[in-house]
Amino acid sequence: MFLLDAPITGRRQVARGMFVIGMQAPEIASTVRAGQFVNLGWSAGPLLRRPFSVYRSDGVHIEVVLKAVGEGTRQLLAMDVGEHISCLGPLGHGFEFGAGTRTAVLISGGLGVAPMPLAARDARQAGARVTWVHGARTAVELCSETEGDEILWATDDGSEGARGTAVAASPDAELVLACGPNRMLAAVAERWPEAQVAVETYMGCGTGVCLGCAVPLQRGGYDRACREGPVYRAADIDWGALPSHLAYAVTA
Repeated sequence: MFLLDAPITGRRQVARGMFVIGMQAPEIASTVRAGQFVNLGWSAGPLLRRPFSVYRSDGVHIEVVLKAVGEGTRQLLAMDVGEHISCLGPLGHGFEFGAGTRTAVLISGGLGVAPMPLAARDARQAGARVTWVHGARTAVELCSETEGDEILWATDDGSEGARGTAVAASPDAELVLACGPNRMLAAVAERWPEAQVAVETYMGCGTGVCLGCAVPLQRGGYDRACREGPVYRAADIDWGALPSHLAYAVTA
């Protein structure tokens, strides 16, 4: 885990209201795994840091993806190239990729694209053929950046790809990875109990101290999303006890 003063290196739009911000953070970029996140703070920002899944990494720079849905993310998107962000990471437990896996399906809904470019990279490095299924309410909200051997789309209104959910549009595979609203992940758990899912809860410290990111477990008790998660075996989570509207990559 590193605490870096990371300069912003770029910003681009990848869907309606969805943006990618890049920053120079070589120590994090060279060690981050798919599904891990960083906790960001800035001088005029909120009191608590904000967690964001690492979207891409090239060994020197990292990127995060976000929407301006709260004052914190509005401030972050208003920052200029060259301004600095306090970046803590990599944090959390990421996806696991077993050797010899032949097929992998990545399922993302909305901002659930956040960990998937790294997941696609790592799955292919493990030897898997990657199908990425991405869903949103309508075509203009689909992320324009997807990668894999096959890309499938799903929209609620049928304006792009299959009409319906990304879960319904997904084929079976040896390895299933998912990230999106918790109601989507609950559907993943019902269809593929062994899937790995990246969940979101509200976070404070991001390091396991404040206990603000509790994830209810089927066996009873709680885990900390920032330490034992955010990636879990789908069947291990008590989905009925989690808010259904949240999606990984906090954007408040």
